[in-house]
Amino acid sequence: MQRTLITSAIPYINGIKHLGNLIGSQLPADLYARYARARGHEVMFICATDEHGTPAELAAKKAGKPVAEYCAEMWQVQKDLADGFRLSFDHFGRSSSPQNHKLTQHFAGKLDEAGLIEERSSEQVYSNADGRFLPDRYVEGTCPNCGYERARGDQCENCTKQLEPTDLIDPRSAISGSTDLEVRSTKHLFLKQSQLKDRLDAWIDSQDGWPVLTTSIAKKWLHDGDGLQDRGITRDLDWGIPVMRGDEPWPGMEGKVFYVWFDAPIEYIAGTAEWADATGGDWERWWRKDKGAEDVRYVQFMGKDNVPFHTLGFPATLLGSGEPWKTVDYLKAFNYLNYDGGQFSTSQGRGVFMDQALEILPSDYWRWWLLSHAPENQDTEFTWEAFQTDVNKDLADVLGNFVSRVTKFCRSKFGEAVPGGGDWGAAETALIDTLTTRIRAYERHMDAIEIRKAAAELRAIWVAGNEYLQEAAPWATFKTDPEQAAAQIRLALNLIRLYAVLSRPFIPDAAAAMLAGMQTEDDAWPDDVDAAVRVLAPGHAFTVPEVLFAKIDDATRQGWAERFAGGRRE
Repeated sequence: MQRTLITSAIPYINGIKHLGNLIGSQLPADLYARYARARGHEVMFICATDEHGTPAELAAKKAGKPVAEYCAEMWQVQKDLADGFRLSFDHFGRSSSPQNHKLTQHFAGKLDEAGLIEERSSEQVYSNADGRFLPDRYVEGTCPNCGYERARGDQCENCTKQLEPTDLIDPRSAISGSTDLEVRSTKHLFLKQSQLKDRLDAWIDSQDGWPVLTTSIAKKWLHDGDGLQDRGITRDLDWGIPVMRGDEPWPGMEGKVFYVWFDAPIEYIAGTAEWADATGGDWERWWRKDKGAEDVRYVQFMGKDNVPFHTLGFPATLLGSGEPWKTVDYLKAFNYLNYDGGQFSTSQGRGVFMDQALEILPSDYWRWWLLSHAPENQDTEFTWEAFQTDVNKDLADVLGNFVSRVTKFCRSKFGEAVPGGGDWGAAETALIDTLTTRIRAYERHMDAIEIRKAAAELRAIWVAGNEYLQEAAPWATFKTDPEQAAAQIRLALNLIRLYAVLSRPFIPDAAAAMLAGMQTEDDAWPDDVDAAVRVLAPGHAFTVPEVLFAKIDDATRQGWAERFAGGRRE
């Protein structure tokens, strides 16, 4: 049994995420996890909330709550929304967990033993108005690289350039907005990534078939300008993982915490440890190559802005530790999903957020559209017109209509059981051949994590059944040859079961409804398509499912477009 470890970039705790965030990591990771399970893999699918750093502190301050209380509440909100979108995590953890505290401190100690940690005095921004140092996202200003005026002190979200707060032009406090800032000296620990540059370069070169987006970003950071820079891994904050050298205090680092981008990726491992503690499982067989992880295939999913930290920062931690940790085998990065002529904006409430999406439509509608338009090779755009068109055409007309026509016709002419009689002929053989070719192509695209191509192939599989039904016309055949009509409908009913199995990674609720309607728990993958369309034998009872997908009318679409144009309304 192939073993597949899957991690999705962990979302910040600070609020509800929009659909662009969802398609950038969690949703495609879930698609692949569901597919891998369907193909018989042993899967470990891990995600968590990213709870440290300035986003958490600023959001808690805005909410008027202690940061620990705020994080606990928002973890539950994000967990509930993940469940609502049917994200099938084996464990949804928290980067503030005791397991992550222990592992982060362990890695810091090992990196120090390897000579890769250095204490340095650094110049950091201090706000006189706030009476504190302002690390990272506590400082906003203009990006010196691209001129974006709302760049943060850790990274410009416009051009993705990694920054220090002192790099920003016209900096201001993100807490108070004050520009009464000065630069003061403070001591911090630095990870000497520059010493690992050649090793990281060779490691990236050894990866087989990584997306161009992934490798190009990594190589740019390694080689452009002065190349890979050493990185501070501690901050002057109250909330976070206390700086320790393994189990021992770290003299001079009292009162400081580890930088969120140091501890956040370690939560992938810690989240698996959380799962193990909750279930009695063994997390080390997924992560330690000396404990069984040598045969694991590890796949990561993330937006392109997270690529540098996962191709350089996290691997530097794992490789630099000198321990046999499992590193990523395939890193799937995504471009951005834009919204209706502009960008999704959390601050402006522009676009559709995960909770709002589930208020107006079930998750399968969103899953299908987002995955079939995944921003794999370039930024893509969500428009309400495209959403309406594709839902109506793909889900309602092609798949839903097929299920409805077949089951209702059978009920009216043969009753609620698979009819016997008749034989399959050339048309049925041709359909099975077509389906076999297309299912094998679907598998190749899913194996390669080519999501849009896989969605297009799945839709073509649905279309093939519709075309067969149109040409066979059992409603006409029934008038002259009821036995042959029975054979045609028997095949069509089996197609519903087949479609449920193939479609479940994309639209799990509709797939469950199709299987329930066919009154079967047989969800075996169709390695042999001819056998797969004979699973439901004559006499097997079924029920007519409820309408799988309702069409979206123009008035409803227009109302949604107006509601989500900006200024989030609860």
